[in-house]
Amino acid sequence: MDTFENMEKTTSRLALTDYLVELLRKTPASIIDRVVYLIQGKLHPDYEGVELGLAERLATRAISLAAGMDISFIEQLYRKTGDLGDTVGKALQSRNQKISEKMTVERVYQTLDKTANCIGPGSQETKLKLVSSLLTDGSSRESRYIMKFIMGTLRLGIAEYTIIDALAVCFTDNKANRTVIQKAYNISSDLGTVAKILARDGLDSLKSLRVTLHKPIRPMLAERVRNAQEAIERLNGHSGAVEYKLDGERVQIHKGRNKVELFSRRLENITKHYPDVVEAIQKLKIGELILEAEIVAVNSQTNEFLPFQELMHRRRKHGIEQAVEGYPVVIYIFDILYLESKDLTSLPYLKRRAIIENIAIEQNFDMLALVHQKIVNNIEDLEKQMSRAIEIGCEGLMIKQPTSVYRAGAREFAWTKLKREYRSDLADTLDLVIVGALYGRGRRVGKYGAILLASYDADSDIFRSTCKVGTGFTDEHLDFFYKKLEEIQLPHRHPRVDTRMHMDVWFEPKIVIEVSASEITLSPSHPAGLGAIREKYGLALRFPKFTGRIREDKNPEDATAVAELVSMYKRQLRSVKKS
Repeated sequence: MDTFENMEKTTSRLALTDYLVELLRKTPASIIDRVVYLIQGKLHPDYEGVELGLAERLATRAISLAAGMDISFIEQLYRKTGDLGDTVGKALQSRNQKISEKMTVERVYQTLDKTANCIGPGSQETKLKLVSSLLTDGSSRESRYIMKFIMGTLRLGIAEYTIIDALAVCFTDNKANRTVIQKAYNISSDLGTVAKILARDGLDSLKSLRVTLHKPIRPMLAERVRNAQEAIERLNGHSGAVEYKLDGERVQIHKGRNKVELFSRRLENITKHYPDVVEAIQKLKIGELILEAEIVAVNSQTNEFLPFQELMHRRRKHGIEQAVEGYPVVIYIFDILYLESKDLTSLPYLKRRAIIENIAIEQNFDMLALVHQKIVNNIEDLEKQMSRAIEIGCEGLMIKQPTSVYRAGAREFAWTKLKREYRSDLADTLDLVIVGALYGRGRRVGKYGAILLASYDADSDIFRSTCKVGTGFTDEHLDFFYKKLEEIQLPHRHPRVDTRMHMDVWFEPKIVIEVSASEITLSPSHPAGLGAIREKYGLALRFPKFTGRIREDKNPEDATAVAELVSMYKRQLRSVKKS
């Protein structure tokens, strides 16, 4: 508990890593996977989709039972604290009850796992008994953290990369070994299992991990280029495989002999949202395969592409059949990673593409299609492809090096993206992370007047602020953000956030939104790209505006990188000098 309290209070990422190393060294290898899950606020890897599903009312009842206090008193205390973890901590401070059983990680984990998997008639009462038993037997400090975990408010500031660094230091005494650990994580998407194998069998054992069906691989990502000339230059004199960049939802499709599963870019299991896609994949006369594809919403009358926002109508808990009928989709396949027990990720890209094309011919695709592709080696042909892509409603182009292997979790220039908005200095869009806010005035009283946004610095695993945005929001947006951000509000700046700005409210860096801007400027106030262009100056967006798009398909670490901002500024500078 001392370690958790220290983590909760610190704003230093280095200190956070040190606390985590200390915790991992004390943890037996037999339960280290569970500890790793718990400190991330989860019970299993994301792709398993296990959630506690405990309603606020039920949690309040559990606290009432454990503390032996009237529920109305607990509700009154909750209104004061604003957090059920803090509520149970205070409620149990005055309790003069002997703890009947020592609280262990194993007990907490098993009890919460039972709670999460409890469904059907009588499940709510069973959950109530399970949770209240933990709170009854725990100290006020233990129960505080247990409840914070249950309600999703355990915000220790620990990200995946922080855990990877800590594992490298703890079990190899060398942070440089993080590359081996990260590769294992990129293939397995399961940091708990990686930690357990490392702790039990050592670093070399991680090298034996292989691509496995129904365990999603962290997706390979593309770097951005601003224009056709830069895209061609990045090919280093070779031809490029150019594909349309569709405005849909990227999915990883896993087909086994008895099961089909779909995973989002964030590795969430989204199978239930696309029963029609599952049905189409099941018709393939292939036993096992892993495909990467883009699911795109289409107009059922004209077959024209619809914007990404239309596809989000599929993301619902109820009325899925109506959503399938109202928002039909096409699955555009662009890569294959696994086929009949064979890992294909080490094959050159064009060989993987040829395998998909052969499957398409043999299987007579229904509702499935291949992403359009053309091999180009000059600016003129690339520009023609861009014009055609824009004409049919695509976002732009993907340009892939024909010899590139599939590097899970990597973002590099083996793949580049050229989007239509990047072609103009006045229409750049960026995906940035919400990290803070100022309260609104006038007609925005009771809402946020401006939101602080940050870019991701991959080298240091830090989110560095680059602008405040207060325009482009409708009243509906403002209401949505006020409610949504309240769930991830913090009492202090997050340890992975770097800014010189003073905010009324701070948030856990979780929500990614899209903004446009007129240009990038030097800034003494924002640390994104600090010193990269001029000493003591970072980079900021001039006239930023919210586009209305919330990037629910992106993790915070997938946001526009600081290195991208620096690169964009330099290109912008060269463009001005030429004119």
